[in-house]
Amino acid sequence: MMLFDSMTTVTIYTAFTVVFLLWYGTLSNPLRVGGAFLKELITSRAYLLHFAALLMILFFNKVELMIEENMTSYQANFTPFFQSIEGHFVGSLQQLFENSILTTILAFIYVVVFQALLIVSIGIYTFEDKTKKMFYAVCYAIMINYIVAIPFYLFFPVLEVWHFDSSVKFLMLDVFPSFETEYRALSGIDNCFPSLHTSLSVTLAVLAVRSGNKRWGWFCSICAALVIFSIFYLGIHWLIDMLGGLLLGLFASTAGLRLSEKTVPWMRARKQRLAAAKYSYVREDAK
Repeated sequence: MMLFDSMTTVTIYTAFTVVFLLWYGTLSNPLRVGGAFLKELITSRAYLLHFAALLMILFFNKVELMIEENMTSYQANFTPFFQSIEGHFVGSLQQLFENSILTTILAFIYVVVFQALLIVSIGIYTFEDKTKKMFYAVCYAIMINYIVAIPFYLFFPVLEVWHFDSSVKFLMLDVFPSFETEYRALSGIDNCFPSLHTSLSVTLAVLAVRSGNKRWGWFCSICAALVIFSIFYLGIHWLIDMLGGLLLGLFASTAGLRLSEKTVPWMRARKQRLAAAKYSYVREDAK
């Protein structure tokens, strides 16, 4: 069953998913959540800078693929080493569970729900948290994920399982036939270790649980488990990729929270100093 015929279809599905999840996560009108996001971008310099930094690190992931294309003299390939350790784990799992309906569901989760979780998490924490601690935690954690993963992608290349093991099918093509021409530009075929789908979904799940929003925490945790299952089922990642992504996600979420806990008091103190300086200036001017 073909689910995606182009990136336009992916974008449309993602937009509807984001709107639904914003409502689900906040039990509020998604337009109000979007309005809160735009307000913070306009009125808060710190918020804008953190969001811009997040976009820059996501853009650098694209730059990494361009750099990799020019590293023609570096021909390392660690894929055989991975297979020598875990054998045909992915192929066995895929053959055990393969089903057309399951393929459609997991492909939707891998392509659409995964990226919607990131967008919606930013919206929810912007809307619900006055201190914006969880928003800053998401920004820091996502940036840490990419900062750690990109050097591995450049210097520790590991091919996707289906591309190396002939017993494994790339089931994504059953529902997204043009994946290699339209989506591949976002993800290198040898950018496997660590699995960013694993690390980012685990990161968002940990932060959701820590946010205190139980509904969102449960949903992100279930989605993280499904994403991890999907990377094997679809024939993309090795078990070692998942383990590396799991460790990275736990580290990034913990570090992101700690950094945000330092950022919020510092910003509060800075606002108080600026307010005090402004008040002092007004008093002096009145004299």
